[in-house]
Amino acid sequence: MKKKFDKEVFKQEVRSAVRSLFRKELDDATKEQLFQAVSSVVEDWIVDDWIDCHKASRKQDAKILYYLSMEFLEGRALGNNLINLCRETEVKKALSELGLDLNTLEDQEPDPALGNGGLGRLAACFLDSLSTLSYPAYGCGIRYRYGLFRQKIENGFQVEVPDNWLKNGYPFEIKRSEYACEVKFGGYVDTEWDGQRVHFVQKGYQSVRAVPYDIPIVGYNNSMVNTLRVWDAEPIEAFKLDEFDKGNYDRAVAQANLAKTIVDVLYPNDNHISGKELRLRQQYFFVSASLQRAIRRFMETHSDIHDLPNKAVFHMNDTHPTLAVPELMRILLDGYHLEWDDAWYITTHSCAFTNHTIMSEALEKWPVDLFQRLLPRIYQIVEEMNRRFALDIDARYGCVGVSTEKHRAMDILWDGKVRMANMAIIGSYSVNGVAAIHTEILEKEVFKDFYELWPEKFSNKTNGITQRRFMLHANPLLSDWITKHIGKGWITKLTELKKLEELKDDKKALEELKKIKYENKVRLAGYIKEHNGIEVDPNSIFDVQVKRLHEYKRQLMNILHVMYLYNQLKENPELDIVPRTFIFGAKAAPGYYRAKMTIKLINAVADVVNNDKTIGDKLKVVFIEDYKVSNAELIFPAADVSEQISTASKEASGTSNMKFMLNGALTLGTMDGANIEIVAEAGKENAFIFGLSADEVIRLEKDRSYEPMEIFNSDPEIRKVLMQLVNGFYSPDDTERFRDIYNSLLNRQSAGGIADQYFILKDFRSYCEAHNAVDKKYRDQDWWVKASLINIANGGKFSSDRTIEEYAEEIWHLEQLTLGK
Repeated sequence: MKKKFDKEVFKQEVRSAVRSLFRKELDDATKEQLFQAVSSVVEDWIVDDWIDCHKASRKQDAKILYYLSMEFLEGRALGNNLINLCRETEVKKALSELGLDLNTLEDQEPDPALGNGGLGRLAACFLDSLSTLSYPAYGCGIRYRYGLFRQKIENGFQVEVPDNWLKNGYPFEIKRSEYACEVKFGGYVDTEWDGQRVHFVQKGYQSVRAVPYDIPIVGYNNSMVNTLRVWDAEPIEAFKLDEFDKGNYDRAVAQANLAKTIVDVLYPNDNHISGKELRLRQQYFFVSASLQRAIRRFMETHSDIHDLPNKAVFHMNDTHPTLAVPELMRILLDGYHLEWDDAWYITTHSCAFTNHTIMSEALEKWPVDLFQRLLPRIYQIVEEMNRRFALDIDARYGCVGVSTEKHRAMDILWDGKVRMANMAIIGSYSVNGVAAIHTEILEKEVFKDFYELWPEKFSNKTNGITQRRFMLHANPLLSDWITKHIGKGWITKLTELKKLEELKDDKKALEELKKIKYENKVRLAGYIKEHNGIEVDPNSIFDVQVKRLHEYKRQLMNILHVMYLYNQLKENPELDIVPRTFIFGAKAAPGYYRAKMTIKLINAVADVVNNDKTIGDKLKVVFIEDYKVSNAELIFPAADVSEQISTASKEASGTSNMKFMLNGALTLGTMDGANIEIVAEAGKENAFIFGLSADEVIRLEKDRSYEPMEIFNSDPEIRKVLMQLVNGFYSPDDTERFRDIYNSLLNRQSAGGIADQYFILKDFRSYCEAHNAVDKKYRDQDWWVKASLINIANGGKFSSDRTIEEYAEEIWHLEQLTLGK
C-alpha cells in the first residue's frame, strides 16, 4: 500500500459506495450493505497493488507457483486484509466517526465456503505466507456455491443445510471471463493422420465452460498481492430453445445443470456411483482449467514450451489434484504435439506432490471403468504411463516374484483401480510429508518401495500456520502484549517470540498474560451463551477439541472420558476436581454415519451433564455448531487445554495444535503428527503426553493381537461407561441408538473384523491419567501461566512463513518479486 491513509477521503468513499451500490444514504443502509460498501473501498485499495504485482511478475519473468488444492479455507477477508494492509486501527477510528463499528461489520461477512478442514486451512495459510514473503503464486481451486454444508444441530443430531455464502455477492472477488476455457468429459477418442503423425481427438463429449474468479491475497505490509483463482462452471450453451419448444424441458437445460452440479458442493457424498463420478468430474474440471490457463499465460511471453519447468511449478496439495500429471501430458502431446519423452520430461520436472495422509481409504483410488468412461483421453495417457513404469520395474527388479510384489505396491493401475497417490509420485519430481514422523512413516511403511527407488524425491516440510490471522487478528489482546514486550518483529518473523522466555519469572508480565487468557475466555463464554444457551464459567478449565470429525482423531475417546468423569462425580459428589468445560467443534461428512452418531453422543451427554444440578458447575459440555474459521478465532485464544489425541501414526501433522500452542494452550496429546515437534520445542514437561507410540500402534496392527474385550472384562469403570451406550442412560427413548459405537469398540464382526481399530480403550487409562495431571497442574496457577508462556515463546517454528521458505528454496525454486516502493 503506497498511498497514505486519508481519513476524510475514506469516509467519503464509504458514503459514495453506499450510494452507488445500494442507492441509499449511510443512515439508511443495513449492516450487510455497510459491510459491502466498506469492503468495496478496501478492494479498490488492493487492486492498485494487485496490478503492480502482475506487471512486476511479467517484467521480471518470474517463476510462478500454481498451488492446486480442492480446498482453500480462507476465513473472512475484510479484517485480515486491513491487518495486512496495516490500516486496521485507522479504519476502525474512521468508521467510529461515521457511527459504525468495524467488528460489527466484520460479523456481516460470511466465511467463504471454499474449504472444510485442515487441508484447506493449510492452503490458505500458505497463500498468506507466499504473499507476505513476496513469492509469486496462484492458488487454484473451485468456486463452490454451497461449500461442504452449514451445520445445524437439531435434537443433538447434525443436519446439513446449504451454505449459501454467495447469496449477497462477495465483494473481494473479480470475475475474469476473458480467461475462460473449455473442459471436456466423456465421449470417445478417435485418431487422425495428418501425413506426418497420429493425432488423438476426443469426440462425442460433453463440455463445460470454466470461468475464473480471482480473490486477492494480500501480503503483510509489503504491497504484494497474489491471487486465489477459483473456477466456476458455466454451460457452453445455457439454454436450447429448440429442445424447449419440442417439450424436452430437461434437455433444454441439461448443459446448465451439468455445469451447476460440478461447482455446487465440496466433497459430494460418494457412497454411491453418482457421487464418485461427480468428485472425479470436479477434480478434473479445476485441474484442467488451471493448467490450460497457466500454460497460455506462459506462452504469452515465451516461445518454447520446453522452458516451462523453469517458469512454472504445479504443486498438488494431496491426491485430489493428481490429474494434473496426465492433463499436463495431454496438453503437451495433443496441444503442442510433443513426443512422449519430451512431454514426460517437462511434466516430471514441473509437478510436485504433498501427501497428507497415511490412511489407506484416503489414498484415492478410482474404478477403471468410471475413469475411462468420464476421461477417455486421460485414461489412455495413464495407461501408457503405467505401461512404461511397469517396464522400468521389470528391468530393475528382474526376478518374477519380486517384480510382482513391486507391481502390486507401485503400479498406477492395479486390481481394477486407478491409484492416484502412485500416479502423483511417479509423475512428480518431489514428494513431501508434513511432519517429521509422518514423512518417516511414508518412507518406511506407506511408500517404502517408492522411497527405495527414488529416495532423492522425498523430504519433510512440517506444516505451519499464519500468525497474522491466528494471533494478530484472532487474539489482539495477546498480540498487543507481545508487541509491548518484544516489538513487532514477530509478525513476520515468528521466531522472535523466543525473546518472551525472558519474562518467565516476571510476575507482572505473567499476571498480565493470565488476565488476557481470562478475558478471552469471557469472550468465548459470551458466544457460547448466545449460540448454545449454556452458561460456562471462565474460571473453569476450557478443554477444547475442534477439528474434522473422524474416528482416528478420537473425539469418541474424549466424550467417553467425560462420561467417566461424570460417573465419578455421581458416585462421589464431594470429589475435588477443578471445574472443567469440555468444548467440541466438528463437522462429520454427510455419509459418515459413525462420525455423525458421535456428534449425537456428545450432545446427548451434554444434555444430561449440563442439566444435572447435583454436580453444580464442576462439569459442562459444549458443542459449537458450524465450526469454521470465524468462530475458531474466538476459540483458540480462550483454550487452556488443546486436545490432540489422534491415534499415534494416523495424524499427518495437524495445525490446530499449532494455533492452540501459539495462543497459550497446553497440549494434551499423543506423540503423533506435529505434536512430537511441539513437545520438542516447548518441552515435554510443559505438555501432557499419553498413549501408545506410533511404533507400538503399527506393531499391534500387524500382529492383530489386541483384544479390547479383555479391557472391558477387567476394568469395571470402563465397562460401566460402555454399557451406558446401550442401556439407555444417554438415550432413554432409544436404547439401541449408540449400539454401532459400542460394537465398533468391542465386536469384531460388527466392526468389520477390527474392534477398537483406533485403540481408544487401549489408551483410555493413560488418557485419564493425563487428565488427572491437568487437574493437578492447573491448581498451581503460577506454574500454569509460566508453561503457557513457554509454549507461546517456543512456537516460532510453526509459522507457515518458515514452511513456505523451505518449499520455495528446496522444492519450488522460487525467487521473491522486487516491487517498487
